[in-house]
Amino acid sequence: MNCDITLDGLPPATGECVMIRPTRELAQRVSGTDEILLLWHPEIERVELSILDLATGAGFHIDVAPNKAIDAFYHPYAYAAVHESPSRVERDERTIVDG
Repeated sequence: MNCDITLDGLPPATGECVMIRPTRELAQRVSGTDEILLLWHPEIERVELSILDLATGAGFHIDVAPNKAIDAFYHPYAYAAVHESPSRVERDERTIVDG
């Protein structure tokens, strides 16, 4: 088996390979200038909502209870206001680089 990542951080010849399952996009939509993504991280069994304002580049990520994922996807700001404290909401900053 060929791999680049090992459990102990050693080169593949001496360490055990780790298979990384990529994050999966469960749903995506655009509402106004907001892009809303519902993501699943299978390695840590976490559902995440990502909101990005395409006009300004501002956004945030929030963990979502799996049984509330669809509600959060369609009402992200209401879900964030009720289920997360402001200190737990991670804000994104984007840097725009001209070609």
